[in-house]
Amino acid sequence: MGAAARLIATAILFTSATVAHADTTADQLRSAAEQAVHTQYGSAGSRVVIMPTRLNPRLHLAACPHALQTSLPGRQGTPSRVAVAVSCSGSPGWTIQVPVQMQVFRQVLVTSRPLARGDIAGPADVHAEERDVTRLGYGYIESLDQITGHSLARPLIAGAVLEPGDLNGRQTVRSGEEVALIADLDGIEVRASAIALDGGDTGAHLRVRNGNSGKIIDAVVLSAGQVQALP
Repeated sequence: MGAAARLIATAILFTSATVAHADTTADQLRSAAEQAVHTQYGSAGSRVVIMPTRLNPRLHLAACPHALQTSLPGRQGTPSRVAVAVSCSGSPGWTIQVPVQMQVFRQVLVTSRPLARGDIAGPADVHAEERDVTRLGYGYIESLDQITGHSLARPLIAGAVLEPGDLNGRQTVRSGEEVALIADLDGIEVRASAIALDGGDTGAHLRVRNGNSGKIIDAVVLSAGQVQALP
């Protein structure tokens, strides 16, 4: 082999060795961490936006002969910042925590007009808007099914994101509603019209006023529009 050929071969070998032993770059760490965040939080209906996070430029980690592995903390809500453990199972192995700052946008229910305490919101009162749920520390509501039958525990202005804490318990029967009062008199079922004086879900105890006698009776909610007189 001539001198020129030996020089070229040495250069190729040196270049290959340099690549094989190159450090794992900050871009590789960041890319692996961000992909893990997208996988965990980018569920159907979510739009994940990652804000660039600068890693220490003096960081040096050995090249990983295998694909980088990632692990996120147990999923509790949707934080705006999460530390992703990025690790290499090769030899030598290593693990580093890579911070990722993010926004997660979902369609949530927002009030279309001011609502009073005690109102039961329906399709005309709310609409869906995309919001960053990492900023909604008290939770949020995504569908009408979640509010059906619930009255509001406090007044809300227009444009407010509905939170679980804004809702009272579900009311199958509402105060002031006309209901069918069922009573058992010596094995005979008797029905009468009554007015509910309280509200409540199925199984709740409440008071009703008999529409014929005006007598106030303790009852239990059986279903929508029906209550059973208590003995």
